[in-house]
Amino acid sequence: MSTQVSEASDAVVGTERRLNMIEAINEALDVMLERDPDVIVMGEDVGYFGGVFRCTAGLQEKHGKTRVFDTPISECGIIGVAVGMGAYGLRPVPEIQFADYIYPGLDQLISEAARLRYRSACEYIAPMTVRSPFGGGIFGGQTHSQSPEAIFTHVAGLKTVIPSTPYDAKGLLISCIEDNDPVIFFEPKRIYNGPFSGFYDKPAEPWKRFDASVVPEGHYKIPLGKARTVTEGEQLTILAYGTMVHVTEAVCKAKGVEAHILDLRTLMPLDIEAIEASVEKTGRCLIVHEATRTSGFGAELSALVTERCFYHLEAPVERVTGFDTPYPHSLEWAYFPGPVRIGEAIDKILKD
Repeated sequence: MSTQVSEASDAVVGTERRLNMIEAINEALDVMLERDPDVIVMGEDVGYFGGVFRCTAGLQEKHGKTRVFDTPISECGIIGVAVGMGAYGLRPVPEIQFADYIYPGLDQLISEAARLRYRSACEYIAPMTVRSPFGGGIFGGQTHSQSPEAIFTHVAGLKTVIPSTPYDAKGLLISCIEDNDPVIFFEPKRIYNGPFSGFYDKPAEPWKRFDASVVPEGHYKIPLGKARTVTEGEQLTILAYGTMVHVTEAVCKAKGVEAHILDLRTLMPLDIEAIEASVEKTGRCLIVHEATRTSGFGAELSALVTERCFYHLEAPVERVTGFDTPYPHSLEWAYFPGPVRIGEAIDKILKD
């Protein structure tokens, strides 16, 4: 297990600054609001209330109502205004309260934000970062649990980023805000307060028990397009992001499997070099994500691995994903890629 994600030892607890992911995101926004007067935070309930998950708590009081403000319930309007702000020279950070509600803003994101640099011959850019909680595991049902990341990876001109730890959340978010291209920053809400093993019947564990909750003060960046090695191993490669990083790590630990787990961090740009190096070493590849299977980002990953690593593969690439259905409420743990389905896929790929 890597140092950064391993469980904290008694020797370091209390001597280092430990944050959950909500606090890390809040701190990234605070740092950038302080550092750059062009940064604007906007969205439904982000101001006075501090956001539905409290990610923007205290920011309006500290930075003022012209820097952190509430918007009407209009995702199309939020994104459209942000595009205009970016073209004008600001760096807006709009929040879409749940990723399930981002669809009314798709035309603005795809036809305007993603194309602005190209269609203006680089005269204008859209340096905006759209934050949005995504994913399931909280009994949010079909309107508060979706994972639409593959839609955005399909769009030339957009970057898609998904953190899996508080340390990464702060460093990646700062990189996104400073980037001159539009970025979709999806926050896995199931792990806002602690990593999730997928064993839903076990007690939740807070982030502050884990080394990945150690977050430096002030400004630091994690470069976009660089995957993180979670665990070293030679039996198989596992490609995951967000909540699934922790679920796959827990399953491998429970089964005694030595897997090379890669946390992709950014889906676009993708660290294809790290993926190739891992698959060439292990000869086997398992891809895990929450989103529906058909045309999910796992399909692109599977194609890339097959195209680039075909002669190194000892078994077919396997995927464990959500089903091609709306996200169910009562059958959430059947839909959610949990330990049973991931364990069966690992057994199958190691048997081949």
